[in-house]
Amino acid sequence: MPDGTATAHLLRPKLATTLAEGYGPGKLRKDVLAGLTVAVVALPLSMAIAVASGVSPERGLYTAIIGGALVSALGGSRYQIGGPAGAFVVLVAATVAQFGLSGLFCAVFLSGIVLTALGLARLGGLVRHIPHAVTVGFTCAIAVTILASQLKDLGGLTLAGAEPGALAPKLMALGHAIGTLQPAAIATGLAVAAVIFAMKRFLPAWPGMLIAVAAASAAAFALHIPITTIGVRFGGVPSGFPAPTPPPLSPSLVLAVLPSALSFALLGAVESLLSAKVADGMTGRKHRSNMELVAQGIANMVSSCFGGICVTGTIARTATNVRAGAASPMAGILHSAFLLAFMLLAAPLASYVPLAALGGVLLVVCWNMAEKAEFARLLRNWRTAAVLLATFGVTLLRDLTSGIIAGCVLAAIFAAFRKAVPEEGD
Repeated sequence: MPDGTATAHLLRPKLATTLAEGYGPGKLRKDVLAGLTVAVVALPLSMAIAVASGVSPERGLYTAIIGGALVSALGGSRYQIGGPAGAFVVLVAATVAQFGLSGLFCAVFLSGIVLTALGLARLGGLVRHIPHAVTVGFTCAIAVTILASQLKDLGGLTLAGAEPGALAPKLMALGHAIGTLQPAAIATGLAVAAVIFAMKRFLPAWPGMLIAVAAASAAAFALHIPITTIGVRFGGVPSGFPAPTPPPLSPSLVLAVLPSALSFALLGAVESLLSAKVADGMTGRKHRSNMELVAQGIANMVSSCFGGICVTGTIARTATNVRAGAASPMAGILHSAFLLAFMLLAAPLASYVPLAALGGVLLVVCWNMAEKAEFARLLRNWRTAAVLLATFGVTLLRDLTSGIIAGCVLAAIFAAFRKAVPEEGD
């Protein structure tokens, strides 16, 4: 069977290709099992990412359901799973803090337009030219920043004022609030993380995140543990979808959120195509990068109309989909259908989930996201170390876009004067 290389340039959804090849009961059974497996993983993770991003948990579910279905239906990968991603936490939180929800939805919609335009202009291949050291640098910096954003809920801390967005002021504010530390919260968060790590080691086929969060919620309810839950902070999770509403697109708001939109688009393009590349490596197939960007763009535009946040290809959920035996993009569509069923039937139970438990989930996400061994390997060469540390440091001190620009500019300087910056295999 062809691996898809000959058609990688086409602007044609992989779903159409797989259906044209023939789709029978055998493939459907594989896709149902894979879709259910990924949905069980995505359920707690989508809510955790939304809360960490400064929005209510159902917005993460809207993103996974709407965005995930569209990415699979229209995308250029057979196995890509779309939804909210931890890499966007810092950018989304900053946008919400500065412009509110209306500004966020406007920025997400605009980022979708940019992504669609990039795909239609057939610029998907350019993402491959981002130096490996830059990718590792900003990924590790994002992991550190997300971890810092979870310290408040993990410790049950009470701040004197609003939590600062920048890393250094945030850590100072958290340090001043250390006297409000709640042992029950930190014990819950660390226990959830420990259970997830243990299950991944000894029972890798089991849904560790869902089991850990469910167990923590049941224990907190049964033992009357004094701990902040989703119900306490957000009033629960709605058991339905809002009516679609186009985001506000006034000229003044568009101009104000445009930098955020461009950051969303840049990170979304990098994250989704890296995820599709991971799926290619696991399956021996070739994704259609330009079609993938078009699908990501459309998914973001529609997600914003339903109150969702940024949609992108998610590496961990995509890899889970492949390992679960997915046969086609139908697995991703079914994952969204299962998530919708979970939300409609079990939304009231989400009120009992401790926020510290979601913090424990993101603690695991940060650990897995940080490419620790690769970071150490890149430090062995002074040129890759310089690019890596520039990207890492600027991302932490300023923002993701500045970090990527700093790393790429430095890499370009090395390329000009030393012919090339060493690649991943050097």
